[in-house]
Amino acid sequence: MLDPQAKALIDLVVEKGIPPVHTTEPVQARIFYAERRFFSQPDAPEVAQSVDIQVPGPVGTITVRHYRPLGSATTDKLPALVYYHGGGHVIGDLDTHDVLCRTLSNQAQCAVFSVDYRLAPEHIFPAAADDCVAATKWVHANARALNIDAARIAVGGDSAGGQLAAVVALALKQDGAFKPVLQLLIYPVTDASTERESMRTNGQGYLLTRDSMDYFYGHYMPEAWMRQDWRASPMLAKDHSDLPPALVITAGYDPLRDEGYAYADKLSAAGVPTQYICFERQIHGFVPLGRILDEANTAVKLCAQALRDRF
Repeated sequence: MLDPQAKALIDLVVEKGIPPVHTTEPVQARIFYAERRFFSQPDAPEVAQSVDIQVPGPVGTITVRHYRPLGSATTDKLPALVYYHGGGHVIGDLDTHDVLCRTLSNQAQCAVFSVDYRLAPEHIFPAAADDCVAATKWVHANARALNIDAARIAVGGDSAGGQLAAVVALALKQDGAFKPVLQLLIYPVTDASTERESMRTNGQGYLLTRDSMDYFYGHYMPEAWMRQDWRASPMLAKDHSDLPPALVITAGYDPLRDEGYAYADKLSAAGVPTQYICFERQIHGFVPLGRILDEANTAVKLCAQALRDRF
């Protein structure tokens, strides 16, 4: 059964006549997505530090928001999470995921670096992946100056950001750069084929729809070959062995449920220590919505605990 709180949210969206994302232009969709956070997300918790820094990227600088948890000193050598926000590579930004990053920083007692990667359609595949890899390598290379422990860095993200976290983990292994202690994959995109069963069973009626996914893919990966690249579909990477341990979280009423589950199995089969948890009654995108969905707060606590365990 669909969580009653999630059903109430869906009913409210219908009642208010909020247009589906695939019916809006990207600039407008970004505004709608950003405005909804005031209704659905908890109040922003206080942290010891939240400062935007500029790091070198493939084509100019990338803004990264650096959080440090409440109670920590600027000189404390902390573990760190590099986080990539969701939004289909088209919407979302540092502000839409500010509350989540603050909460993870406090609950996991770690620094968090939230990456403001380039968005489509202005910047198509593989721009987002390139930015996230570059920003992550920079954080690792500058660990001492940032007062973080280079040996205790995790990567994570939700939805498109979960895909980016998986891609970063694969890219770091390929480059021999460094191995994160955890990949936190929250209802990740792992297979851009859109052919899995949950895309059919959950493709309408649960906020994220198949039409929305086609919209996101069409903007970020407008050419068919792009979706066959492992940087778009991490499921298609040739080798998943020796990747960082993973926590994969999915939602039962999510079109992306099956590809998240399959990716967890793929990692396990390759010998990667992997934990998989499905919130059976939830919808895609539920984790930041702690003001209106109680299970969202439970999921955030699970993520923070997984981070603490690996740190």
